[in-house]
Amino acid sequence: MGGPTVYDVAERVGVSIATVSRVYRSPDSVRSETRERVLSAARELGYVPSASARGLASRVTGVLGLCFPDFAEPEADDSSDPQGAELSLYGDEVIRGMERAARRRGYALLISASPADRAGESMAEIAGRVDGLALLAQQWPAAELDVVSRRLPLVVLAGQRHPGLDRVEVANFDGQLALTRHLLSDHGLRRLAFLGGPEDSPDAQARFRGFQAALLEEGLEVPERPGTRGDLTLAAGRKAVAELLDRGGPRPQGLVCANDQMAVGALQALAERSIGVPGDMSVTGFDGIPLSGAVSPSLTTVRQPMGRLGEEAVEVLLARLADRTLPVEARTLPTVLVRRVSCGCPA
Repeated sequence: MGGPTVYDVAERVGVSIATVSRVYRSPDSVRSETRERVLSAARELGYVPSASARGLASRVTGVLGLCFPDFAEPEADDSSDPQGAELSLYGDEVIRGMERAARRRGYALLISASPADRAGESMAEIAGRVDGLALLAQQWPAAELDVVSRRLPLVVLAGQRHPGLDRVEVANFDGQLALTRHLLSDHGLRRLAFLGGPEDSPDAQARFRGFQAALLEEGLEVPERPGTRGDLTLAAGRKAVAELLDRGGPRPQGLVCANDQMAVGALQALAERSIGVPGDMSVTGFDGIPLSGAVSPSLTTVRQPMGRLGEEAVEVLLARLADRTLPVEARTLPTVLVRRVSCGCPA
């Protein structure tokens, strides 16, 4: 027996099938109250919009999907960011890896950048067009995850953990622990400030725990929370530096940033204040995006295998397509400490 259809959702809500379709294809064209009623009914029924009348239980599209957050930097009045859209960001590297692996296995890749407030809708929409779906570094509504995972394989890349779903992540804690140990032991730094990511980011939180563990090993005071937080963009790094330094008090000897983009923003902000790096203050990042080696000074960072994240996602999805009864997989990929000039290491 087939799954619920658009007709079932329309009947449950008392609207036309065209209205249900618009909720997924053009949500802003539907009144918010109606949109919420349609989405609620879809969740209750277990409905996933499909681009085809054929079921999703077997391979029918030859397409894999990737949903990821909209990583774009703010556009307005950001003249201090000359790289702009040319930046090669974390998400780009994951996409490239997944696309390469999918192509090798005879699949196409469909990608969707989803704003945080539309994560569930974006996931449901792309799920109707693919055989398996990877979800990258974002908070995904549990109700939608439950519905979609009953219809097709899902794998979560980084981000939040979901019981019962396959997952591929990197060794965030270990990578940050190694980097912070390097600053403490090899450079003798003692006053370090952590520029953290969003509170709901498990990856950023794991990196902060690695930072805390290294301080604890040295018998130093361990902060309960990051010195400041940001949304992992360059603009957030600039803002975090301003907040931190404008508080007054002893200036940190080093800034340990939750990712490379914030670290590059921090470098820009410190340069504007005539604070030398690494002479006056060290700065480090995390991710190993190409930009980290191109800025001046070059950025000490933890390189994670971003392309391999995408490749592993394809392997997990294809294994799950072949056998939905396999045990849940949780793969952790290693990281590598990259020593560069921004911490005081030789060029």
